[in-house]
Amino acid sequence: MNTAQDMSILHLVLQASWVVQLVMLLLVLASVASWAMIFRKSAALKRAWRQNQEFDDSFWSGNSLNDLYASATQNAKYGGPMERIFASGMREYRKLRERHITQPQALMDGTRRAMRASFQREMDVLENGLPFLGSVGSVSPYVGLFGTVWGVMHAFTGFANMEQITLATVAPGIAEALVATAMGLFAAIPAVTAYNRYSHQIDRLANMQETFVEEFSNILQRNVSSPPSAPAHPHAAAAAAHAPMNANAGMGGAAASGY
Repeated sequence: MNTAQDMSILHLVLQASWVVQLVMLLLVLASVASWAMIFRKSAALKRAWRQNQEFDDSFWSGNSLNDLYASATQNAKYGGPMERIFASGMREYRKLRERHITQPQALMDGTRRAMRASFQREMDVLENGLPFLGSVGSVSPYVGLFGTVWGVMHAFTGFANMEQITLATVAPGIAEALVATAMGLFAAIPAVTAYNRYSHQIDRLANMQETFVEEFSNILQRNVSSPPSAPAHPHAAAAAAHAPMNANAGMGGAAASGY
């Protein structure tokens, strides 16, 4: 076997000690798992951003909140994060109204708590997998360095039995050890890059959803605080309580009194 063949990556891996080979195997598995997480997280974040944009357009298109809530309830399984946050807030609001709770502060506090809880659940889903990418990115170089140190120690132990040491005898052992460091960097760099990129995207989604929570709360606050006109019939007040709300209430659109 010639020198070029002896110094090939595959040959170096096969000739490494079992500890270094174990380190390399762990790094390969970590790299494969991190790439799988990278592709899955990329698709999930793109889908969440698209769904939020679509719901935001629908929300400000002038549809009534009751119609949006009915659509969100039917589309609960395939809806986006923002749509589920809206549905949680609207569901709590309707429950409180059904219990004849009319104090604006109690209505808004309950609605906001429901939306904040839903918001946190959505953020937990979006952030799923990020700790793994961060761990791979931070730990892999040190695991590779451990394999390198062990390989160098193993190589120098072998040199102790040699009477004459030349570069040709030293190079293969050192190269075997350095492969572990290279594999550690190969696993870490994509994971760190993806972690930073996805963290930024999740922050943007969080800001979008927090802004929506505040805007939706303001719409509900305006509708709750607006004094209803005097009903001409005893049942008119009950009918007004179930009148459809417009998402553009107070934003240039016509809002029905009651909700």
